[in-house]
Amino acid sequence: MSDAIEIKEISVEQARPIRQCVLRPHQAASELVYPGDDAPDSFHLGAVRSDEVLAILSMYCSPKPNENTQAWRIRGMASVPEIRGTGFGRRLVEVACDRAWNIEKAPIWCNARESAFGFYEKLGFVIEGGIFEIDGIGPHAVMVLSPV
Repeated sequence: MSDAIEIKEISVEQARPIRQCVLRPHQAASELVYPGDDAPDSFHLGAVRSDEVLAILSMYCSPKPNENTQAWRIRGMASVPEIRGTGFGRRLVEVACDRAWNIEKAPIWCNARESAFGFYEKLGFVIEGGIFEIDGIGPHAVMVLSPV
């Protein structure tokens, strides 16, 4: 069996354990069900080795805050410590953007944690608006990537 890690579509059920252990360890499993998880235009990607999910990204068709035009939203992006800094987060974002833009060339946005600003900036995302607090999680900003 190969130890290679590949980026592939996963089910939302496969994404939720990483959501909990990396992003929201203080929340119950029921709180890890995000609106839009099961929408027909949503998809979930993972960096997977054998059957083990090591990193996740969920993509939703969702307007930016206070807007009503078409956009894509990255939510629940996370990786286990063992693969951080190895480029698989970047690959997840690249594959997700390509897939979304093959459907609809619209901006891609996320509520980025302050600790992830640099990661998203390296991928071309820019901060729109100010920094805001999400209770129990910390400072965030809306970051946006325009279609190429």
